[in-house]
Amino acid sequence: MGLQTRMFLLVAVMFAVLYGVITIIGSAMGIGGALAYIILAFGFMLLQYLVSPAIVGWTMRVKWVTEAEEPELHRMVAELAQEAHLPKPRVGISQINVPNAFAYGRTQKDGRICVTQGILKLLNKNELRAVLGHEMSHIKHRDMVIITLLSAIPMILYWVAITMLYGGFASAGSRRKGGGNYGALIGIGALIFYFITNLLVLYGSRIREYYADKGSVELGNQPNQMATALYKLANSSANIRDKNELKKVEGAKAFFVSDPMQSMNELRELSQIDRNKDGVIDQYELLTLRQMDVKLSFWSKVGEIFTTHPNMVKRIKQLASYTA
Repeated sequence: MGLQTRMFLLVAVMFAVLYGVITIIGSAMGIGGALAYIILAFGFMLLQYLVSPAIVGWTMRVKWVTEAEEPELHRMVAELAQEAHLPKPRVGISQINVPNAFAYGRTQKDGRICVTQGILKLLNKNELRAVLGHEMSHIKHRDMVIITLLSAIPMILYWVAITMLYGGFASAGSRRKGGGNYGALIGIGALIFYFITNLLVLYGSRIREYYADKGSVELGNQPNQMATALYKLANSSANIRDKNELKKVEGAKAFFVSDPMQSMNELRELSQIDRNKDGVIDQYELLTLRQMDVKLSFWSKVGEIFTTHPNMVKRIKQLASYTA
């Protein structure tokens, strides 16, 4: 299935879960239909949709730059936008040293592509262009908007769970139903669905990264350049001495091209790809990887379920499949 189909199914499942929980609350608590809760849920999602760009920009300390200030960066973004048949996104530099890049915005016309100070010092022009192509693909696919909206659903369910377990709804339900533990049962159910929907959001986040990697290649970038960029990002993040720098960006990692929090584990596994240990994944190594059975630990396989990004070795192996 393509990205759009997968995302559509994910949206359908998530909204079905949310609607089901809200309807059960309305019925069990004896407070009429679930319309008020549905309106509240959509209101919360609309608020997140409206304010999330401002929150990301503020959190990541984004400084918008002009063509005069960063001509090469603007040139690459403009070329990629033309190739993708999109309006040129705004270009910004995040004033943090953790090497990475990210895209966000409400629509394709509102697209914004940002790089950190750290990545500009790390990658060469071809590698940086591959990363920018990855971010341009997120805007083209509109997946950052979908993930932003979907991420509100687990938060809503968590709020419902806490409210039902510890708030006034549980006691209100007991009064209306003549006793019983409707509030507690619904709260436990909402907590379970919070966990499930959170995993679904993470799954959606991972598949969109695969498609953005492919999108970068479709925009004219070489798979080995994207693979090398990912490798360098993992290596650089793993070697950051001040771990507080990583903690500062943990809340925004879902927007990043790679997860800096996973870099230590990824680097151990990536060593099996970089056969000559030169810090670069070249064309030959990608072609070799395409025929290899990569070795992942049990904990890496399990741990991937709880991450925003695919396992880096699996991701680069997928890039290898695009190599001619």
